[in-house]
This record gives sequence, structure tokens and C-alpha cells, in this order.
Amino acid sequence: MPFAITDLTAHFAGSWRLSREIVATDGEPIGTADGEAVFTVEDGVLVYRETGRMRLGAYTGPMSRTLRYHPAGGGRAAVHFDHGGFFHDLDLSTGAWATDHPCRDDIYRGEYLVLDAGHWRQEWVVTGPAKDHVITTRFTRG
Repeated sequence: MPFAITDLTAHFAGSWRLSREIVATDGEPIGTADGEAVFTVEDGVLVYRETGRMRLGAYTGPMSRTLRYHPAGGGRAAVHFDHGGFFHDLDLSTGAWATDHPCRDDIYRGEYLVLDAGHWRQEWVVTGPAKDHVITTRFTRG
């Protein structure tokens, strides 16, 4: 049963441990990542910064990403890339959300699931001519 979010900023603010698996759609492992995600409020925007270590094919090394969650009241936000481009809408008022994001000729189909006050999951199924994999990230309040 999903855990409903009534205040997205209050719920996500702070530090989270993250663990990510990347697998081909046939289930073959492609990569993993472990690290930390920190949400901070800056000028009314919830800024997500992840850092950690990734193993993807022959690459092993650091990873990082920044996203900006623009709160829209309650459990809602508009998520933007750090460069300002729109990524997707988000509404976790029921604790679960499905969304899509086109990326050139590929499509990212995402699902968020908040399990409880200290755990949530994000999954992206990526398909198209250039990509064919599933990215699952688990977050634990840290």
C-alpha cells in the first residue's frame, strides 16, 4: 500500500541513501550504483543532488545528478533538469505516480512508489532505438 504525501517538500527534505540497479529488459544485469541523495530547499525549489559510485559496463567511477522539484502544493511538483529543461510532473498525494519522458527517439516510463516515511522507489523503463533497459532506484532515509 503506497504512503500518501501531503507535503512533498517536508517529506523529501534531507538525506537519503540510494541503491540503483540497471538491467536489460531481458533481465541481464548492466550496472549498479550506490550513493546519497540530498534534497535541500533553495529559493522555494526542492533541489535534488545525488552523488555516488557507479558500475556500468566497463566504467566504474563517480556519478552525480541534480534535479529541481518545483513544488505545486501538497504532494505535487514539476521536476526539471538542472539546465532548466522540463523532465516530468509528479503527484505523490496517493503515494504512487506514473509518468513519461520522451528523450529523442526513446521513451522513459517512470513510476514512483512511496512505501513509508523512510523508504521510496523510482523505476524507469527505457525503450527505443538507442536504449532498452530498466533503472530501479531504492531510497532509504539516511
